[in-house]
Amino acid sequence: MTSFTVIATPGDRRTSFFAAACRARGLPEPHVVPWPDVLPGGSARLRMDAAGDVLVRIDSPGEDAQVDALLRGPGHPARVGGGARWYRTFTEALSRIATETQRAGARLVNDVDDIAVMCDKRRCHARLQAAGVPVPEALPSVESYAQLRDRMAEAGMRRVFVKPAHGSSASGVVALQTAPGGRIKAVTSAARTATGYANSLRVRTYETEPEVAHLIDALAPDGLHVERWFPKAALDGRVFDLRVVVIAGEPTHAVARTSRSPMTNLHLGGTRGDLEAVRRALGADGWRRALDVCARTAACFPGSLMVGVDLLVGVDRRRFAVAEVNAFGDLLPGLTGLPGTWAEGLDTYTAQVRAALARFSPAPRAVPPAHAEVGACTT
Repeated sequence: MTSFTVIATPGDRRTSFFAAACRARGLPEPHVVPWPDVLPGGSARLRMDAAGDVLVRIDSPGEDAQVDALLRGPGHPARVGGGARWYRTFTEALSRIATETQRAGARLVNDVDDIAVMCDKRRCHARLQAAGVPVPEALPSVESYAQLRDRMAEAGMRRVFVKPAHGSSASGVVALQTAPGGRIKAVTSAARTATGYANSLRVRTYETEPEVAHLIDALAPDGLHVERWFPKAALDGRVFDLRVVVIAGEPTHAVARTSRSPMTNLHLGGTRGDLEAVRRALGADGWRRALDVCARTAACFPGSLMVGVDLLVGVDRRRFAVAEVNAFGDLLPGLTGLPGTWAEGLDTYTAQVRAALARFSPAPRAVPPAHAEVGACTT
């Protein structure tokens, strides 16, 4: 009997959805190892209680204040910053998980080195670029606002996205525009407070150079990744991009994210758009090429059963570029697989369970067609 051990936050949505997917497949309830157990001070022992073949899934350490404090140090969970310490602590935990998994004779369904690269925007961008995957042009290393402006001038860039190297959920991301005469505009969810910057659910704009310089200089110590602004296509007056989930090498789920601001993140006021309208706008060939870019992106992370690709669509609806690759980009409640794929009708978690069993079973077999699953869980 195959069973799963999951490194996760007990009781959160991700853990609950994955457990439901296991039950739908007739598998034992996953054994959940809380993130504090594998972070500094934890037991660092992955108990493998079930007999048989054990697969280990690493899930997001987000949505837990205690875990955030262990990763970034004490402070309010909404604060911006601390990414360098977060990444250092997180990758140390990944190494411990890999060691303990091997010790227990279990197998990882997502590779720890792949996760480490995906969680560093600079390394991820470099890996994709080396593989010929289209990505926005990136600037060399930037360590201050003054250096950022120098780099932009050297590259002839007036519009860039400034991203914390280890951030997620658009934390600290700045859409920066400059113009002759000293005009400047920075759009971000980072709100200035008496103690620093905090993530806000409202996108705001800074339009004076001292404000923007203060923001960039506050973000810089944790490391920055700066890309040329990639103008996005729009439908019905809203720009859009795509989150595409790739499972076992095949794009299986997709959602269009639309917004009136440069950030399309759903928690920042973005909304799920009409995917069929996007497909019609791209045409059959454009849609095929978009999914091909996502499949090529996933191929850069061969040890990962699942990746979430944030795909930018150019204003001409013909050019594509990968903005982000997400190791934990599968939290898309209510979304089922794309028509015509083996995951049609399945949510992202049920599809991953099936794909894991197909890939890691003692006798590997092809992923079965969707109609072979009776009573599959949908969320």
